[in-house]
Amino acid sequence: MGSLVGLVGGAGLFCLWWACWVPDERRGPRRGPRRLQGLRDELVQADMAGVSPAALAAASVVCGLLVGVGVLAVAASPVVASAFALIAAAGPRTLVRVRARGRRTRTREQWPEAVDHLTSGIRAGLSLPEALAQLSVRGPAELRPSFAAFAEDYRATGRFGDCLDRLKASLADPVADRIVESLRLTREVGGSDLGRLLRTLSVFLREDARTRAELEARQSWTVNGARLAVAAPWLVLALLATRPQAAEAYDSATGVLVLAGGGAASVVAYRLMVRLGRLPEEERVLR
Repeated sequence: MGSLVGLVGGAGLFCLWWACWVPDERRGPRRGPRRLQGLRDELVQADMAGVSPAALAAASVVCGLLVGVGVLAVAASPVVASAFALIAAAGPRTLVRVRARGRRTRTREQWPEAVDHLTSGIRAGLSLPEALAQLSVRGPAELRPSFAAFAEDYRATGRFGDCLDRLKASLADPVADRIVESLRLTREVGGSDLGRLLRTLSVFLREDARTRAELEARQSWTVNGARLAVAAPWLVLALLATRPQAAEAYDSATGVLVLAGGGAASVVAYRLMVRLGRLPEEERVLR
């Protein structure tokens, strides 16, 4: 009796262990680290989908070296040149973030219109692929290229699911993820609530865009003032670096400590400002 209980118990433990491991063919594509995936999404949102994270890192290194060499030639101070090289190395990443944020702001205001066009197309009797394809003509200008690529892709392959996946990748937007997955579910299992769902989503998106615009308008002065406060000491240092006698003072151990402390304070203050002033961004949970 004891042997039977042990055998059954061992078989149960083996089944539990086996259930925790998904076969490779069912595991799906590997997403990579969350930070790296977020960087890829920002590159897509910034209309720089052809740039890889490695290429962006290389551009940061090149910018840092060029600025460092230029400052070293003017100020003849390795410490000051290193400080500005580190600042310049963050330039490409900052440019990507600014462009991605600008596009998110523009598309946030245009998604309700796109959802309304999609709803009207479905109510008019268009099929789901046709309703999506017509957004390349009637949809908002910012979103037309992605839907035009979807229309060409669907005409070439006829595979609705694969075309939806590529559409999600080209948009890299949580709203697009929800719309695409709703259309995919309707296509696979059917349903009559898609129009109601899209109308509700349109109302929600309009309210969210209006509220976010009011909050951003109110906090813009504070955020811009904080950015100017962070940049001001480094602008003063750049002016001082034009005088070799003033720049040489930073080549000492005390000068290195001053620059390191100022850099750390600037980074902490800027990150704290960004964290306190950041509005919640919807994450892509339906990749």
